Amino acid sequence: MVRLFALLGAALLAACSPTETDTALAQAPESVPASEAAIERHPTSGLQIIEVAVVRGDKRIVFNTELANTPEAQARGLMFRTELRDDEAMLFPSSTPQARSFWMKNTPVALDIVFIGVDGRISNIEEGVPYSLESVPSAGQASAVFEVRRGLMEELGVVPGDRVEYVLPE
Repeated sequence: MVRLFALLGAALLAACSPTETDTALAQAPESVPASEAAIERHPTSGLQIIEVAVVRGDKRIVFNTELANTPEAQARGLMFRTELRDDEAMLFPSSTPQARSFWMKNTPVALDIVFIGVDGRISNIEEGVPYSLESVPSAGQASAVFEVRRGLMEELGVVPGDRVEYVLPE
């Protein structure tokens, strides 16, 4: 009788043990959809990176830009970030053009806040003061807001009326 229980126990253990195929499947990484695999993400925010270019005459200045395209990402923005390289930016697109205003709550990095009009041209560039709760408004309707390190737009000679080009992912 003891032998019968031992054999039955061994059979049950064998039936519950993973096979080589099961083990290989368990160790294989989950597949990522091809559309998601090609998406570049920022290491700090996890936001998708897109290319945004500011066009001034025949000069095209390209930025690796974090796309803040959800209400949560837009509310967080660049809060708590301590650095922003000269080739980095963040874009806040609007689903419908509207007057926009931004503040710098919990944002230690000084920023240029670039408001993009419905025609794709810069309507105004304002300075964002670190940690300020003062609202910084757009001059009219904005289709998006673009943030870079403060002073960079002036250094590059970018002014209102210059074009901003980008393609939002579907």
